[in-house]
Amino acid sequence: MIKNVCKEQVFNGIFKSVSKDLHDFLYYKYGHENNPQDIVQSAFEKLWKNCKDVIPAKAKSYLFTVANNEMLNIISRKKTSLNYKLHSYKNYTTETPEFVLEEKEYHERLKKALEELTEDQRVTFMLNRVEGKKHKEIAEMLGISRKAVEKRIYTALKILRQKVELENFS
Repeated sequence: MIKNVCKEQVFNGIFKSVSKDLHDFLYYKYGHENNPQDIVQSAFEKLWKNCKDVIPAKAKSYLFTVANNEMLNIISRKKTSLNYKLHSYKNYTTETPEFVLEEKEYHERLKKALEELTEDQRVTFMLNRVEGKKHKEIAEMLGISRKAVEKRIYTALKILRQKVELENFS
Protein backbone atom coordinates (compact mmCIF):
# COMPACT_ATOMS: atom_id res chain seq x y z
CA MET A 1 0.00 0.00 0.00
CA ILE A 2 1.31 3.44 -0.93
CA LYS A 3 1.67 5.64 2.14
CA ASN A 4 2.30 9.01 0.49
CA VAL A 5 2.56 10.80 -2.86
CA CYS A 6 6.35 11.20 -2.88
CA LYS A 7 6.88 8.68 -5.67
CA GLU A 8 7.12 10.50 -8.98
CA GLN A 9 4.81 8.02 -10.71
CA VAL A 10 2.09 8.49 -8.05
CA PHE A 11 2.47 12.27 -8.12
CA ASN A 12 2.29 12.36 -11.94
CA GLY A 13 -0.84 10.21 -11.87
CA ILE A 14 -2.49 12.60 -9.44
CA PHE A 15 -1.46 15.56 -11.58
CA LYS A 16 -2.95 14.01 -14.72
CA SER A 17 -6.22 13.09 -13.02
CA VAL A 18 -6.80 16.26 -10.97
CA SER A 19 -5.15 19.27 -12.62
CA LYS A 20 -7.84 20.00 -15.24
CA ASP A 21 -10.70 19.70 -12.73
CA LEU A 22 -8.82 21.91 -10.28
CA HIS A 23 -8.18 24.51 -12.97
CA ASP A 24 -11.82 24.48 -14.07
CA PHE A 25 -13.01 24.78 -10.48
CA LEU A 26 -10.81 27.83 -9.88
CA TYR A 27 -11.72 29.36 -13.23
CA TYR A 28 -15.46 29.12 -12.64
CA LYS A 29 -15.24 30.19 -9.04
CA TYR A 30 -12.86 33.13 -9.40
CA GLY A 31 -12.57 33.95 -13.10
CA HIS A 32 -9.69 33.88 -15.55
CA GLU A 33 -8.24 37.22 -14.46
CA ASN A 34 -6.99 35.58 -11.26
CA ASN A 35 -4.72 33.16 -13.16
CA PRO A 36 -6.11 29.79 -12.09
CA GLN A 37 -3.34 27.94 -13.93
CA ASP A 38 -0.77 29.61 -11.66
CA ILE A 39 -2.73 28.58 -8.58
CA VAL A 40 -2.95 24.98 -9.85
CA GLN A 41 0.82 24.93 -10.33
CA SER A 42 1.37 26.41 -6.90
CA ALA A 43 -0.96 23.86 -5.27
CA PHE A 44 0.95 20.99 -6.88
CA GLU A 45 4.25 22.53 -5.74
CA LYS A 46 2.91 22.60 -2.20
CA LEU A 47 1.73 19.00 -2.54
CA TRP A 48 5.23 17.98 -3.66
CA LYS A 49 6.83 19.83 -0.74
CA ASN A 50 4.45 18.10 1.69
CA CYS A 51 4.29 14.78 -0.15
CA LYS A 52 5.31 12.77 2.93
CA ASP A 53 2.28 14.02 4.84
CA VAL A 54 -0.36 13.37 2.15
CA ILE A 55 -1.73 9.95 1.28
CA PRO A 56 -2.88 9.42 -2.34
CA ALA A 57 -6.54 9.02 -1.30
CA LYS A 58 -6.51 12.51 0.24
CA ALA A 59 -4.42 14.25 -2.44
CA LYS A 60 -7.38 15.58 -4.44
CA SER A 61 -9.02 17.07 -1.37
CA TYR A 62 -5.69 18.52 -0.25
CA LEU A 63 -5.12 20.17 -3.64
CA PHE A 64 -8.60 21.69 -3.79
CA THR A 65 -8.24 23.06 -0.26
CA VAL A 66 -4.77 24.49 -0.87
CA ALA A 67 -5.75 26.05 -4.20
CA ASN A 68 -8.95 27.55 -2.83
CA ASN A 69 -7.16 29.01 0.20
CA GLU A 70 -4.40 30.45 -1.94
CA MET A 71 -6.90 32.04 -4.30
CA LEU A 72 -8.80 33.52 -1.35
CA ASN A 73 -5.57 35.02 -0.05
CA ILE A 74 -4.81 36.57 -3.44
CA ILE A 75 -8.23 38.13 -3.88
CA SER A 76 -9.18 38.76 -0.28
CA ARG A 77 -10.32 42.30 -1.04
CA LYS A 78 -11.65 41.73 -4.53
CA LYS A 79 -15.24 40.99 -5.34
CA THR A 80 -15.61 37.58 -6.94
CA SER A 81 -16.94 37.92 -10.42
CA LEU A 82 -16.77 36.04 -13.65
CA ASN A 83 -16.32 38.10 -16.81
CA TYR A 84 -17.77 36.90 -20.05
CA LYS A 85 -16.79 38.45 -23.30
CA LEU A 86 -18.73 38.30 -26.48
CA HIS A 87 -16.42 37.14 -29.21
CA SER A 88 -17.07 38.31 -32.71
CA TYR A 89 -15.06 36.28 -35.16
CA LYS A 90 -16.44 37.91 -38.25
CA ASN A 91 -16.53 41.51 -39.35
CA TYR A 92 -20.02 41.32 -40.80
CA THR A 93 -23.42 40.05 -39.79
CA THR A 94 -26.55 39.08 -41.63
CA GLU A 95 -28.71 39.87 -38.62
CA THR A 96 -30.64 43.09 -38.32
CA PRO A 97 -29.24 45.81 -36.06
CA GLU A 98 -32.21 45.27 -33.72
CA PHE A 99 -31.38 41.58 -33.39
CA VAL A 100 -27.71 42.31 -32.68
CA LEU A 101 -28.68 44.86 -30.03
CA GLU A 102 -31.19 42.50 -28.41
CA GLU A 103 -28.61 39.71 -28.36
CA LYS A 104 -26.03 41.98 -26.74
CA GLU A 105 -28.57 43.15 -24.15
CA TYR A 106 -29.55 39.54 -23.44
CA HIS A 107 -25.92 38.57 -22.84
CA GLU A 108 -25.48 41.55 -20.52
CA ARG A 109 -28.58 40.54 -18.53
CA LEU A 110 -27.34 36.96 -18.36
CA LYS A 111 -23.89 38.09 -17.20
CA LYS A 112 -25.41 40.31 -14.52
CA ALA A 113 -27.74 37.52 -13.38
CA LEU A 114 -24.82 35.07 -13.16
CA GLU A 115 -22.85 37.55 -11.06
CA GLU A 116 -25.81 37.89 -8.69
CA LEU A 117 -25.92 34.14 -7.99
CA THR A 118 -24.22 32.98 -4.83
CA GLU A 119 -20.70 31.72 -5.33
CA ASP A 120 -21.79 28.12 -4.67
CA GLN A 121 -24.66 28.34 -7.15
CA ARG A 122 -22.51 29.94 -9.84
CA VAL A 123 -19.65 27.44 -9.52
CA THR A 124 -21.98 24.44 -9.53
CA PHE A 125 -24.05 25.79 -12.41
CA MET A 126 -21.00 26.61 -14.55
CA LEU A 127 -19.35 23.24 -13.92
CA ASN A 128 -22.55 21.54 -15.05
CA ARG A 129 -23.72 23.73 -17.93
CA VAL A 130 -20.46 25.05 -19.36
CA GLU A 131 -18.02 22.28 -18.53
CA GLY A 132 -20.60 19.49 -18.93
CA LYS A 133 -19.73 17.78 -15.66
CA LYS A 134 -22.23 15.31 -14.26
CA HIS A 135 -23.82 15.89 -10.86
CA LYS A 136 -21.80 13.06 -9.31
CA GLU A 137 -18.50 14.53 -10.57
CA ILE A 138 -19.38 17.98 -9.25
CA ALA A 139 -20.37 16.53 -5.88
CA GLU A 140 -16.98 14.81 -5.60
CA MET A 141 -15.09 17.95 -6.69
CA LEU A 142 -16.87 20.22 -4.23
CA GLY A 143 -17.15 17.72 -1.39
CA ILE A 144 -20.96 17.94 -1.20
CA SER A 145 -23.85 15.55 -1.77
CA ARG A 146 -25.36 14.92 -5.15
CA LYS A 147 -28.67 16.30 -3.86
CA ALA A 148 -26.93 19.54 -2.89
CA VAL A 149 -25.57 19.81 -6.44
CA GLU A 150 -29.03 19.26 -7.89
CA LYS A 151 -30.54 21.87 -5.58
CA ARG A 152 -27.87 24.46 -6.44
CA ILE A 153 -28.34 23.94 -10.17
CA TYR A 154 -32.14 24.02 -9.90
CA THR A 155 -32.05 27.17 -7.79
CA ALA A 156 -29.54 28.84 -10.13
CA LEU A 157 -31.72 28.05 -13.16
CA LYS A 158 -34.81 29.37 -11.43
CA ILE A 159 -33.05 32.62 -10.47
CA LEU A 160 -31.53 33.06 -13.93
CA ARG A 161 -34.87 32.54 -15.64
CA GLN A 162 -36.56 35.06 -13.33
CA LYS A 163 -33.86 37.72 -13.64
CA VAL A 164 -33.36 37.44 -17.40
CA GLU A 165 -37.08 37.15 -18.12
CA LEU A 166 -38.06 40.05 -15.83
CA GLU A 167 -35.56 42.28 -17.57
CA ASN A 168 -37.34 41.65 -20.88
CA PHE A 169 -40.47 43.34 -19.59
CA SER A 170 -38.84 46.28 -17.83
